[in-house]
Amino acid sequence: MLEFVNVSKSFWTGTQRKVILDRASFRLELGNSIGILAQNGTGKTTIINMMAGLEKPDEGVINKTCRVSFPLGFMGGVVNKLSAMENSRYIARLYGLDPDYVESFCRWMCGLDEYFDMPVGTYSAGMRSRFSFSLMLALDFDLYLIDEGMPSTTDTEFNKKAGDILKERLETTTVLIVSHKPEVLEKFCRSAAVLRDGKLYMFNTLEEAKQLYDYEA
Repeated sequence: MLEFVNVSKSFWTGTQRKVILDRASFRLELGNSIGILAQNGTGKTTIINMMAGLEKPDEGVINKTCRVSFPLGFMGGVVNKLSAMENSRYIARLYGLDPDYVESFCRWMCGLDEYFDMPVGTYSAGMRSRFSFSLMLALDFDLYLIDEGMPSTTDTEFNKKAGDILKERLETTTVLIVSHKPEVLEKFCRSAAVLRDGKLYMFNTLEEAKQLYDYEA
């Protein structure tokens, strides 16, 4: 379970205060993958980061009783001077998992060949994205967080492989994805919410959420 209770978050832009959430409350039960529709610039990444524990709310409480992933594309735990091999083994130990398994999975998944043994700091944006996605899928989470704003990869083979694995994971895990495109949510979710003016409007179906979102858009 992941729960927001009267959560507020805002930023000072230098000229005005930008409200991301204003006393928002919602509860996500495992087994019910959900999407959040929000226009660009409304704070999608901030909400995902709060769910992962990377950012704190200004007010309110975030409760978690499940294993929540870091956001897809987040590289905060990766050390640039270490190789993907060294990073995968280090992070496996942090999560109490078998380093041999995590290394082997990531090596197979991201397909970096000899670059897997080179420092991550030398990678292109696409290579880093493939490694971070592979690392997230290698770890054992109950809830996976996906932010469409994270770097994507143009590698067609990798995208298909990752997509197939995500589809399998949906049978036993839960996904929360934020996007400004309803069609992105259709691949993962049946229910959805709409973020508007700092409020989260929850709906039982994606179709209902799309009606409000289309009207607002």
